[in-house]
Amino acid sequence: MIVVGASVPLASVHDFFNSGLWTAISRLGILFLIVFWLAVAFWVHKDARRRVEDTVLVWTATALGLVLPFVGAIVYMLFRPPEYLDDVRERDLEIKAIEKRLGTAELSCPVCRAEIESSFLVCPVCTTRLKQACTGCGAPLEAAWQVCPFCETPVVGTAATPVPIEPPRRRRRSTKT
Repeated sequence: MIVVGASVPLASVHDFFNSGLWTAISRLGILFLIVFWLAVAFWVHKDARRRVEDTVLVWTATALGLVLPFVGAIVYMLFRPPEYLDDVRERDLEIKAIEKRLGTAELSCPVCRAEIESSFLVCPVCTTRLKQACTGCGAPLEAAWQVCPFCETPVVGTAATPVPIEPPRRRRRSTKT
C-alpha cells in the first residue's frame, strides 16, 4: 500500500525550482527586465532630447532613468517639459509671422482680398468701390474724411459700396420647332 505523505508535493515543488527549466525561465525574466530597463532609459534620453535644449539636463534625465530603474522614468515624466522643442519653435514662428502681417500696411480689398494700392478708387478684381472720388479734384478720399484735404470740397456719400457691373447678356435662341 502506498501512502501519500505531505513531503511528496514539497519534493516536486523543490525539484521544479532546482530544475533547468526554472533556471532558464528566471534567466530569461532577468534578461527581459534588463532589456526593458535599458529601453526605458533610451526612451528617456530620446524624449528629453526632443523636449530640453540643455544637453546637461538631457544627460541628467538619462542618468536618472539608468540609476533608478523604472522609478527614474516616472520621476522624469512628472517633471519633463509639456511641449516638444519643435512645437515651441513652430509656435514662435507663427507668432512672428502674425506680428509681421499685422505690422505691415499691406492693403487688400475687403471683399476679395486682392492686393490694392492706396490710390485705387475701385478694386480691379471684384469692382468693389474702395474709396470715394472727390467731386472737386477727383482725388481718392478716405471713408472718415468730411472734407477733401486737397481742394477743401465737402465729402458727400459713403465708400466701400459695390459697383454694379453686369456682364454682357447673351440672347438664348429659341429652340421651338
